Amino acid sequence: MNSDRPRDGQEIDTDVLIVGGGLGGVAAALAVAKLGYSTIVTEETRWLGGQLTAQAVPPDEHPWIEDVGATGSYRELRRRIRDYYRRNYPLRPEVAAEELLNPGAGYVSPLCHEPRVALACIDEMIAPYLARGAITVHTETRPVAVAVDGDAVRAVTLEGRDGSRWTATARYVLDATELGDLLELGSVEHVMGSESQAQTGEPSALPGDADPLDQQAHSWCFAMSYEPGVDHTIERPKSYDFWRTYHPSYWPAPQLSWTTSNPLSLASETRPLFVGDTAEKRINDLWHFRRIVYRHNFADGFYPSDVSVANWPQLDYTLGPLVGVSEEERARHLEGSKELSLCFVHWMQTEAPTLDGGNGYPGLWLRGDLTGSDHGLAMYPYIRESRRIKAEFTVLEQHVGVDAREGLVGAEIFDDSVGIGSYRIDLHPSTGQRNYVDVANWPFQIPLGALIPERVENLLPANKNLGTTHITNGCYRLHPVEWNIGEVAGVLAAHCLSEGLTPRQVRADGARLSAFQDLLVARFAIDLAWPESVRATPRDFPFGTCDAPLRLPVE
Repeated sequence: MNSDRPRDGQEIDTDVLIVGGGLGGVAAALAVAKLGYSTIVTEETRWLGGQLTAQAVPPDEHPWIEDVGATGSYRELRRRIRDYYRRNYPLRPEVAAEELLNPGAGYVSPLCHEPRVALACIDEMIAPYLARGAITVHTETRPVAVAVDGDAVRAVTLEGRDGSRWTATARYVLDATELGDLLELGSVEHVMGSESQAQTGEPSALPGDADPLDQQAHSWCFAMSYEPGVDHTIERPKSYDFWRTYHPSYWPAPQLSWTTSNPLSLASETRPLFVGDTAEKRINDLWHFRRIVYRHNFADGFYPSDVSVANWPQLDYTLGPLVGVSEEERARHLEGSKELSLCFVHWMQTEAPTLDGGNGYPGLWLRGDLTGSDHGLAMYPYIRESRRIKAEFTVLEQHVGVDAREGLVGAEIFDDSVGIGSYRIDLHPSTGQRNYVDVANWPFQIPLGALIPERVENLLPANKNLGTTHITNGCYRLHPVEWNIGEVAGVLAAHCLSEGLTPRQVRADGARLSAFQDLLVARFAIDLAWPESVRATPRDFPFGTCDAPLRLPVE
């Protein structure tokens, strides 16, 4: 984003260094800048926004999102996205007037939209701070080394797209990377993969030994349009013969199929791409689920086709993990997941059973123009699981799971809450060749103790790398919670600079903790507790039911 890239060998100092420009990193940078401190943000891809933009995943949100359960700045981002469409797109007048405008009319969320629109709105939000130098952003930049001094991170070495390397020093360092890269590079105590029941006591944990290489699948998502009568068939991918016959042992059908496992019951179920006309506003098929453009929301002819995002279990790559392996193996698995998605596209275009008894939808058209890639898929794979810090406090299934709470009403109440969220404990098939784990949750809080490493003093997690387990990561990993985690990490770093404290000291002292929580509420409009009517409502229904948000009564 910034044109003035550091020179090879240069050392740059800032108040807070944020490595990773996903939703957590963006939220953290805004918080640091609002509190008057400088920050450098580095991002591996060309786009800020992570899962919402470069990974092309429309927001997975809880059903109360329009009223409660998000920070003030996350609500501002959602408002800006809707206003962006109203200002710049030829919406039908009745659509533009809708309070809860849903451009794609998808039903995974009440706000399904194009990745580029989210990117534009994120750029709007940080623009004033870029202009006065409070935030500096370097895209296409990744961390390659971390220097530590005792229990503190001293510097991070970063590498640009041209291979040049430079060093950043800061009083606080936030790891907002998708995979918790700084934890490995800086030898910060962390956990990978699946814990065992013996370790955590979680009902859904592995009954045998822990397995660090048993990690949730990642998926290379893509956006697509459909033009009947036009042939957009892509070249047959080199690994097509492998994937068209690959049948995971735990799965009811070959991976290239409309048949998958039901996440809750694990029973076989078939869900085709289309059921009826794509012009319908909602049908329970794959196309309508994550649709990000509904052409009938716009002036006639503006969009020749809807646009839908594929983030389906058929794209879940389980042949190997991304952390705990060599760089070469990681690269092989990333390329493998990309090949899997391209193979599924080719299968849909050429061999997939169609509703009329035929085979293939050659009119499917990859929309790399909307996702910023040359290969037609998303710019970056969708990452569900990261390395996780060993924290002062670890959130367990017993704190948030309905069944694991053994008849108690509501999730555990945390005195050190710094935010709230809700999502089912939703784990996709894993690299340990396990099927879904998908169990009901209670709307939960985010404890500050889960953001504080057990040893290191000036590094904070700002993505999915907080103190959760393999199981609870399944409900703490989604868009609004990641934003909340990152925003709190940014506020905490700036607050500690202002008060001359460490994060550990803030949490350990009741008066200091209360002052910090007051700052979160008063300055950043962060909800620390659910209304009782929501707290006692289990998320016992599956994902994809947010197109009719649950509105709280007006008091």
